[in-house]
Amino acid sequence: MAAPTSRRQLTTGQWNRTLLHRQHLLERADEDAIDVLDRCVGLQAQEPKAPFFGLASRVADFDPGELDALLIDREVVRVALLRSTIFLIDAEDARWIRPIAQPLLDTEVAIHERRLTRTAATDILADAAELLSGTAMSGADLGRALAARHPDDNPSTMVSVARCGLPLVQIPPRGLWQGSAAPTYQLFDDWVGPGEPAVVGDEARKELIRLYLRGFGPATVKGIQSWAGLTRLGSLVAEMEADWELAELAGPDGERLFDLEGLDIIDEDTPAPVRLLAPFDNVLVAQADRRRIADDDRYRSLATPNGRSPGFVLLDGRLAGSWRLDDGRVVTDLMIDPPRRQRSELAAEVERLQAFCDTAQ
Repeated sequence: MAAPTSRRQLTTGQWNRTLLHRQHLLERADEDAIDVLDRCVGLQAQEPKAPFFGLASRVADFDPGELDALLIDREVVRVALLRSTIFLIDAEDARWIRPIAQPLLDTEVAIHERRLTRTAATDILADAAELLSGTAMSGADLGRALAARHPDDNPSTMVSVARCGLPLVQIPPRGLWQGSAAPTYQLFDDWVGPGEPAVVGDEARKELIRLYLRGFGPATVKGIQSWAGLTRLGSLVAEMEADWELAELAGPDGERLFDLEGLDIIDEDTPAPVRLLAPFDNVLVAQADRRRIADDDRYRSLATPNGRSPGFVLLDGRLAGSWRLDDGRVVTDLMIDPPRRQRSELAAEVERLQAFCDTAQ
């Protein structure tokens, strides 16, 4: 169906280049890491080193020690957040985002509770909060302490209940560039310090929509919801549009796209350099609007049975392959045969990433 003439219609190329621009993937940012991290609304961090690769692809001359310092100084945290996924994110953003993510986390608590034999999840949460009050515990130690109180139930299941039901952060050395420790948990307020969320309820959900559009827009409502792991955001988007806060555009096939008023749309002829994106990078993962950057068949071909993610190769702004570390060496697997110019550019980007990886040696 054709888009109404009152809405500006974007080409696929414009949609692609605008996303890349907002994600600092057209030109690396000469900014502090935390500023870029905030613009990306955190980075997925199931793999502890993934955020470092995410920032290396976006920040000029990124030093992994900068992110280490932010973690050690408690300015950023590793925490279960949107979609019950581990994010590395600004601590003050985590303080207000975690409560609106909690309903989905509670559904995970219910799933884990079904695996318990005799103990209610509420009892485990109360005991875990007591055990962790004022201290940090490894996942293994927390499991053993909970098993001492509830010997009929599996320790790892009880830790999973605590991870989802309580605002726990994974503290360093987990998540440091040269760290390899298993998760050690502490209550959010004990680690970061007590405080009140900056926004709550629907105002918090609206702020999350704003942040997503600033970093990933223009987007469909489904695109916003898929990334956030939230439903029923359409009415809030409509309210924001009625208040002249959001503009409505049309996608290449007439999709209803929304964006913050006044943000630039980037020309489709803007050059897009080769980029090696992190595993689980959110320009590709958890995206209902993925087609602006990847063909579905290419993305699906990279799926793994264990749910792990490779790194992603972008050529001319679109998914064209994957990369991985093989015995410390950066190895790429391409789905296309690129022209000589792109091969040369890819080789330079691989060399750049290799030098970055070698800082961990």
